[in-house]
Amino acid sequence: MTATTSPAQAPPEPEQPPQPRRSWWWRLLHRWHYGFVGLLGAVTCFCLSLTPSLLPRGPGLQAVVGGISAAIGYGLGVLLVWLAGKLSNRPMRRPGRTAWRILAVVATVAVLVLLYLGAGWQQEIHDMMGLDAPARPRYLLVLPLALLLAAGLVGLIRLLRHAARAVGRLLARVIPASTARVLAGLMVFLLALGVLNGVVLDGFFTVTDNSFKAINGETEPDVSPTQDPLRSGGPGSLVSWASLGKQGRNFVAGGPGVDQLQRFGGVGAERSIRVYAGLDSAPTSRERAALAVAELQRTGAFDRKVLLVITTTGTGWVDQDGVDPLEYMYNGDSAMVGMQYSYLPSWLSFLVDKERARQAGRDLFNAVYGAWSKLPLDKRPKLLLFGESLGSFGAESAFSGADDIRNRVDGMLLVGPPNRNELWRQFVADRDPGTTEILPSYENGATIRFARDPATDLDRPGPVWPTPRVAYLQHPSDPIVWWSPRLMLSEPDWLREPRGADVSPDIRWYPFVTFWLVTADMAFSTGVPAGHGHSYGAEPVAAWADIAPPDGWTPQRTADLTDLIATRTD
Repeated sequence: MTATTSPAQAPPEPEQPPQPRRSWWWRLLHRWHYGFVGLLGAVTCFCLSLTPSLLPRGPGLQAVVGGISAAIGYGLGVLLVWLAGKLSNRPMRRPGRTAWRILAVVATVAVLVLLYLGAGWQQEIHDMMGLDAPARPRYLLVLPLALLLAAGLVGLIRLLRHAARAVGRLLARVIPASTARVLAGLMVFLLALGVLNGVVLDGFFTVTDNSFKAINGETEPDVSPTQDPLRSGGPGSLVSWASLGKQGRNFVAGGPGVDQLQRFGGVGAERSIRVYAGLDSAPTSRERAALAVAELQRTGAFDRKVLLVITTTGTGWVDQDGVDPLEYMYNGDSAMVGMQYSYLPSWLSFLVDKERARQAGRDLFNAVYGAWSKLPLDKRPKLLLFGESLGSFGAESAFSGADDIRNRVDGMLLVGPPNRNELWRQFVADRDPGTTEILPSYENGATIRFARDPATDLDRPGPVWPTPRVAYLQHPSDPIVWWSPRLMLSEPDWLREPRGADVSPDIRWYPFVTFWLVTADMAFSTGVPAGHGHSYGAEPVAAWADIAPPDGWTPQRTADLTDLIATRTD
């Protein structure tokens, strides 16, 4: 009987050292491959986004700003690592667990401290503007909401990167790998840009265009067709009521009545003239301007004491608080003319219709000036110009500079000028030495003056102000005035100088982050009390009283009219 032999026993495998237990945050970061430097940039930018803003921000808006800022910071960190690897020709050394633990502790402490400080800064800004601040515990919602938004944005970019790599692998089968990677990245970028521009943006603009076009055809419930022959759309008018558009109908139907004028100015009040041409009144800008001038001539506007040319905002809107004071001041012996060039709101019109605003402002003023300048010198009314926000951009377009303004107008009031206004930027850049960007002096105030509070600032640099007079109203806290793409990489003068009266002294400039903070402020720039942000209330009263006061006008009359306009607004 043969003995069987057992197969050779395999040598025992060496025991593996026990793996350290990973914390939940370590497993999450490893699963989603978040880089160390990228996270450091994200935390840094998120914390900076909690620093003071121009205007009050609630937790929701702060979360949006924080999420975008964190995503930008992460992208900058990843880019830095990539550039370092390319320059050194070898990948960067990966941080160890100790470095990750230090980052986790430092990030947690920094975020909690900045959330606490940020809530305090927001309370201070709310108090400066007379608003009730949200309870501080509500700002704890900022962190989770910002995290979700930042993760979504980073995920979207990664999805595009993975798509580019997949396309690159396919192309590498027929062309060199390095060329394939470059070509694939370019293809995905152009495809994403095309989708964004051709589908998302075009769809957005189509929907908004149709929506605002429909709104333009509506009429406010309390506005009815005018029966006044001195108003466009009334009896004998060359412009139909239907063609005025929503804002045009509001304008010609608005303003103080004769009885209101008499209560303020006494007997002898006249019914003021209001002329307007809507988008549907004539096919082109020049034809609408010519039609508006024909309306002025029909109504006898050139026989009044004052003639105001108004450059409207995007929708054709006219700020009644900016123009009504002139009708009160001249007891109705006035005429006003405006013209619509778009039915989109100002922020959207500035993106897609900016040239229309420029053309409309130039066409309307030139047409009016052409008729006005042919009158005898002693028969001409005072020729004034008004523009607010995007309207100020259009109003400036009629002039080449300060000398041109002096030669062709008796007075001008521009309220809340956007930072892209060419003449405004020229005047501010060339301001007198020693004056600030938020309250500059140009040519020693000979013609053009700037004011945060027109009741006091228009006396600078001296009480003697030759005519014609031009005034810019600009609040230190108005993001429309201070927003510019240059904020991404360049610190503006208004943040190097002492802060304005309604701006937090703790506000600082940070690359990219400040740009997003001011961008977010723009979205709610009018949602603050008058005297702050882009809300100017009754301030035009004091400005008009300095620019073009009627005979016998007194400071007391200015105060009375300011109270009347402010009370009506409230």
